[in-house]
Amino acid sequence: MYVLHYAPDNSSLIVRLALEELDQPYETRLVDRRTRQQDSAEYCRLHPNGLIPALETPDGAIFETGAILLWLSERHGALAPQPGSSERVAFLKWLFFTSNTFHADIRMHFYADRFAGAPEAIPAFDAATRGRIARHLTILDEMAQTRPTWFSPDSSSAMTLYVSCLLRWLALYPKGGTDWFDLAAYPALRAVAAAMERRPSARKATLAEGLGATIFTKPSHACPPEGSAT
Repeated sequence: MYVLHYAPDNSSLIVRLALEELDQPYETRLVDRRTRQQDSAEYCRLHPNGLIPALETPDGAIFETGAILLWLSERHGALAPQPGSSERVAFLKWLFFTSNTFHADIRMHFYADRFAGAPEAIPAFDAATRGRIARHLTILDEMAQTRPTWFSPDSSSAMTLYVSCLLRWLALYPKGGTDWFDLAAYPALRAVAAAMERRPSARKATLAEGLGATIFTKPSHACPPEGSAT
């Protein structure tokens, strides 16, 4: 059985959704952000950078959201074009664009004070980061308009799970700094997110983490039964 080390409405949500879509049994272990449990020696043995999530598997612990999704998709033969498929190249380049470029810029946007270098540099840093994110959104929306099988409202995949969660967080964070983002400006992405939030996996995640009814298209801040999202 898998063990997902998670915090509510964190990147672990993406992995929870994947496990639900795969119908795999798993346990959850809360990483309490309020007490900085992610910095504990015990947790850092699973993830040396103290980031969430980490997933314990029969082959050992794995971290990095993109790596977890790729490993799960290959192990269970679902959520992604498999090795040998003609669609594999396209899927991989967009998965790693999402993980290494889109998600990375979103994290810098959320924590501009950590990355800008000096307080006076934060406004310019944040403006530049928002500009890059807007460009990434446009690129992804244009790709989604082609409706590849691995990124379509008609089915779930590692990509639809990942991107839908990122869209959720852009609408919520940083608090007081989301006016620039409008999901309606990206209709193909909105269609993917709307389809994802109707899936049983999303409903189960909503109950587990207190996410609200429209978790991707009109999200609200989490009210989790345990732990803290921030």
